Amino acid sequence: MVQVQGRGRVVRRWIGFGAIAFGTVFLVVGLILAGVSVSFLADAERARGTVVALDWRNDDHGASGKERENDKPAAYPVVEFTSADGARRTFRSSTGSNPPSYEEGDRVEVLYRADSPEDARINGFASLWLLPLVFGGVGLAMAGIGTAVVRARRWRS
Repeated sequence: MVQVQGRGRVVRRWIGFGAIAFGTVFLVVGLILAGVSVSFLADAERARGTVVALDWRNDDHGASGKERENDKPAAYPVVEFTSADGARRTFRSSTGSNPPSYEEGDRVEVLYRADSPEDARINGFASLWLLPLVFGGVGLAMAGIGTAVVRARRWRS
């Protein structure tokens, strides 16, 4: 009986520290992604763009390759804008949604780097902050849960 209780404590300790490690990694990735967005915003040129099409795509279905019942295609806006050098450019946003966030003909503000205008983004919350928020939020939650497990174990001792 003592041996079983001892193993349970060790397992809870490893689960707690594992959750803290997992959460810390996700939190760091979220902070790095936020830093990339801040850096992009600091160097970005701005231009007016127009949504010229919606590229409807099904996301990957994971390792199983099976489509789930609630899987729906997402609309990725295709945006055309004129860069500072006068060239007309087109890009597909990396952020899609269903229902679509934009419709054909919508005017949007485009952010791009002057030295690489093909790296353009729509100036919107999802395209700039969604990934940092998701990774940071999951990381914070997991690290908090792990910390609570470890502290509760120590408090009981």
